[in-house]
Amino acid sequence: AVIAEILGWLPPKYARNGTFNKSTKMKIHQITKNNIVCAVVESDGFVITDTQSALDTLMAAKYVTGSKNIIIKKELITEDFFILSRGLAGEILQKYVNYSGRIAIYGDYSHYTSKPLKDFIYESNKGNNVFLVSTKDEAIDMLTK
Repeated sequence: AVIAEILGWLPPKYARNGTFNKSTKMKIHQITKNNIVCAVVESDGFVITDTQSALDTLMAAKYVTGSKNIIIKKELITEDFFILSRGLAGEILQKYVNYSGRIAIYGDYSHYTSKPLKDFIYESNKGNNVFLVSTKDEAIDMLTK
């Protein structure tokens, strides 16, 4: 069941200038597995476009579900995130680690040819905080093991 549907509003303490992204409708579902709660973020548009929107998403999930475990589809994140030379992935993931957030991004990565990105995916999936996997079920499994 959808726990929250957020359209252009978050409590001011959790959002930049009291707003999320006026053009983005975001739904947050709660999933619990192995007694670990995860927030599944869905949207009809980009949710994460920069560092601030990534933090807004983390805080919205925490506010709605009580969890900082985020599951999100790859298509809801700006493509700049996956071009490592732009530095956006590093900025966002450093903020998530600083705020004790964990994220599992699921989707098709097969079309990427960048060796640094492939190495990043491989190394991330060996850790505990960031996962880039193919399916939503894999994302759930990685955050709840």
